[in-house]
Amino acid sequence: MARTDNDTWDLASSVGATATMVAAARAVASRADEPVINDPFAEPLVRAVGVDFFTKLATGELTAEDLDVDSDGQNPVGVTNFADMMAARTKFFDEFFADAAAAGVRQAVILASGLDARGYRLTWPADMVLYEIDQPDVIAFKRQTLAGLGAEPRTDLRTVAIDLREDWARALAEAGFDANRPTAWIAEGLMGYLPPEAQDRPLDQIGELSAPGSRLAVEAVPSQQEADQQEARERMQASTDQWREHGFDLEFSELVFFGERADVVEYLSGHGWTAHGTPANDLLRRYGLTPIDAEQGFADVSYVSASK
Repeated sequence: MARTDNDTWDLASSVGATATMVAAARAVASRADEPVINDPFAEPLVRAVGVDFFTKLATGELTAEDLDVDSDGQNPVGVTNFADMMAARTKFFDEFFADAAAAGVRQAVILASGLDARGYRLTWPADMVLYEIDQPDVIAFKRQTLAGLGAEPRTDLRTVAIDLREDWARALAEAGFDANRPTAWIAEGLMGYLPPEAQDRPLDQIGELSAPGSRLAVEAVPSQQEADQQEARERMQASTDQWREHGFDLEFSELVFFGERADVVEYLSGHGWTAHGTPANDLLRRYGLTPIDAEQGFADVSYVSASK
């Protein structure tokens, strides 16, 4: 079902399923011979969601060899490439938080935190406060699942259970957020799921809430002309067809919003930030991973760091 302005989802459907998909990829990446990341919570969280396809992927029952090529011998979006990209993306945001903490920032916010478990797996300063914002059902599921595993946050973790389309800034303040203190913000895997005309709003809100010394990291997706949109839809359809053979049916092209959107680096630079972007393949090379083919969608993604 195509996205609408007021649609809803859980971790097994629509956009929510992509959070489970990413967690499954982190589980795959954590099992690599020379892993770039180590996320011990990814596999149990995926298993708890209960989507059979992702559970098999996270536990290794389905392997890259099973999924990297389709029945015609093509590689629409291989699991190996996807897991590598999610490993590099995760490492990028992990290091962003570590650098911010080393610089003295003691307040952090994760927008659309999904099944991310940074509050449980990263090492934080003793006086750090970390806020996670996501849908109420997602927040409750993750908290209950991790508690059932005996896991405890490694920092002062405060969850803000609200849809980002609602007044999340007010809810964040009610949870104790102090807009007068420097903050480290991340928006990981979010922009592509926002309509192009809605992308600027959270960036503006973050800017309004960011004291001098604040930092922001964003995964930025490019604008797409009509021809590019059709190519992207065809690529996503190939992945849908391949994964359907293994019992998982989700139309990826219906989950994202195409069209022309602001360049995040340029937008932030024009709104009081000093920003620069790193292309996806440069990020992969940084962490010793194999660059991806330019025809695969992730090659056009960039990773933006900004300071104020």
